[in-house]
Amino acid sequence: MQHGPAVRRRKLGAELRALRTSAGLTSGEAARLVGWHQSKVSRIETGASGVKPADVRLLLDAYAVADAQLRELLLVLAGSDEGAGRHHWWHAYRGVLPPTYRDFISLESQASTMSTLETSVVPGLLQTPAYARAVTRAAVGGLDDERLDALVEVRLARQDVLHSDPPLELSAVLDEAVLRREIGGPDVMKQQLERLLEAARLPQVRLQVMPFAAGAHVGVTGPFVIFSFSSTSDLDVVVLDHLTSSLYLERKEDLRAYTEAFNALQFHALSPEDSLDYIAGIGDGA
Repeated sequence: MQHGPAVRRRKLGAELRALRTSAGLTSGEAARLVGWHQSKVSRIETGASGVKPADVRLLLDAYAVADAQLRELLLVLAGSDEGAGRHHWWHAYRGVLPPTYRDFISLESQASTMSTLETSVVPGLLQTPAYARAVTRAAVGGLDDERLDALVEVRLARQDVLHSDPPLELSAVLDEAVLRREIGGPDVMKQQLERLLEAARLPQVRLQVMPFAAGAHVGVTGPFVIFSFSSTSDLDVVVLDHLTSSLYLERKEDLRAYTEAFNALQFHALSPEDSLDYIAGIGDGA
């Protein structure tokens, strides 16, 4: 388990090493092409040192990588501020976002699919403004109105990934507690449940409810997120949130375990159609 920046360095280095190998180059030959010492290429590929976006661009050019999506993803992992549209909007909020949150948003902005189990609150990508405000105020103590407004803006701006081209594909399993916990008061919850019903009808969103009647299940240990990337599965990662930090799991065995767990949760949860009825029933006071 590593914190976000370390995982990003390791994943970036591993991908650059694979691209170099595919190009038929040794590390020494790659170094000569870009005018470096071989040790620099080795440190980058092992994740032992950070790498500037400009250096990543040099390597990608040397390896004749033409895939625009892959290039942009690797540049984002290197911390690039460049790019268009949704991929870099969060840099305007650097002053209010902790580094772990920025890392999470950068992965979310580049991922092709996101699978999430939520046991306490509605996923951020599906929250209403009022619900987001109430959750943020409860989760982060001592916020003044200006900082609270900024964090809510960030939460809502993140939701654009569901409507980009192509959109992020979101699969979410919600424990019934998410729907029953009254956050922000009855009116806020009513609007939030209506928002879930609207989102669940989007073709890029698969929403399922795990009812209390299902009893104990593999998700009782806590929520998690799995990010997957269409360019390369080697960048897939599991994110576990904690009060003061986030942990990133990148090992193949961890990814396999959490993917199998999420598949089991989907199997035991209500179907998307029955979930819609279940959410509507809770909204109607059933």
